[in-house]
Amino acid sequence: MKDIISLNGSFEVRKSKSLPMPLPVERTLLKLGQDLSLARRRRHISQASLAERIGASLNTVKRMEKGDPRVQLHIIARTLHVFGDLQRLSQLLDTSEDQIGLVLMDEQVPKRIRTRKTPGGAL
Repeated sequence: MKDIISLNGSFEVRKSKSLPMPLPVERTLLKLGQDLSLARRRRHISQASLAERIGASLNTVKRMEKGDPRVQLHIIARTLHVFGDLQRLSQLLDTSEDQIGLVLMDEQVPKRIRTRKTPGGAL
């Protein structure tokens, strides 16, 4: 994606730093942040204490709880570990439960299997 900017009648083309955030992704990150905030408060853990326990800054915890997409995944994983919910992250896209992936794989399964004939009549 590129931006075109007019500078005194001349045009300069520059690449955008990132794609725009899809609204469903933005909403999901916001909800995740709110849920993490609520889970922290239910456990009576301050933001400062959580930051220390996960090895992050207080500002990072605040951004995470606001749903900031720039918060790194390992920070969220460490937070889930502190809350005792890390296993839920590992099950987000469990391939054994990936219905679309399984259907696509099943479409490629051959309808019949033929044995190869070898010279001399042996199988």
